[in-house]
Amino acid sequence: MELLNYAFMQRALLAAVLVGITAPAIGIYLVQRRQPLMGDGIGHVAMTGVGLGFLLSASPVWMAAAVSVLGAVLMELIRWYGRTRGDIALAMLFYGGMAGGVMFINLAPGGSNANLMSYLFGSLSTVSQSDVVAIFLLAAFVVLVTLGLRRQLFAVGQDEEFARVTGLPVRALNLLTAVTAAVTVTVAMRVVGLLLVSALMVVPVAAAQQLSRSFAATFAIAVAIGVSVTIGGTITSYYQDVPPGATIVLLTIAAFIALTALATPLARRRARALAAARPAEDPAEYAIPAGRGATGEVGA
Repeated sequence: MELLNYAFMQRALLAAVLVGITAPAIGIYLVQRRQPLMGDGIGHVAMTGVGLGFLLSASPVWMAAAVSVLGAVLMELIRWYGRTRGDIALAMLFYGGMAGGVMFINLAPGGSNANLMSYLFGSLSTVSQSDVVAIFLLAAFVVLVTLGLRRQLFAVGQDEEFARVTGLPVRALNLLTAVTAAVTVTVAMRVVGLLLVSALMVVPVAAAQQLSRSFAATFAIAVAIGVSVTIGGTITSYYQDVPPGATIVLLTIAAFIALTALATPLARRRARALAAARPAEDPAEYAIPAGRGATGEVGA
């Protein structure tokens, strides 16, 4: 393929594959915990890290990773102790993170809106060799956590109280999930963008659930969808000169719609097959004996 002759496209495709694996891998636990928008909130906080990276002439990826992990920890602490004012604290954290990122980028030497847009919505040409190394190391951490601790994370996401009774460190696992989500946001921001990464965490999982209710099968299908749409979106972005993040998200939504349309008639056919296979009920079993009313009392 022509695009593989360019080093920047080789880096972009490698980053896309890593994003396609990691985003649904952690997203399935966020969906299970009913926190599908956590990635969106962390993306706002990560903007401060990106801005600090420009301001301090450090790697924006590593700075974003550090700040987003700190933000994820604060989010979990607010969730545990915030109670009624938790939503207000989270809102201030999210919007403060975004505002801080914009301010730091504009204060940085050479800061511009172009730099900001590439992190908000993704950019193929700006994925550097150092970015690929950072993305690979962070993605390895995400895969290690989501696969190595899948039983524990599944148990906590399914029922925290039961997991606590069985002796699992529920708070530590919740904190690890939040930190892993923060790392995933950092992995994805160069390809998908901070404002769109949450869609890649959630929508492939929702699409996979249309075909399977098994956790293992849903996990595998979601990752397959994630890799397919990130590669497809990156290639489409190259040939059509369109934003990669928006293209990837639109392909993900299209996959969800297609699988939903496919799954609906299959589910109906399966339901009819189960109903046909069920043995016919004997009407006599439910007949009311002669002389008795519906309440079981003997009639006059």
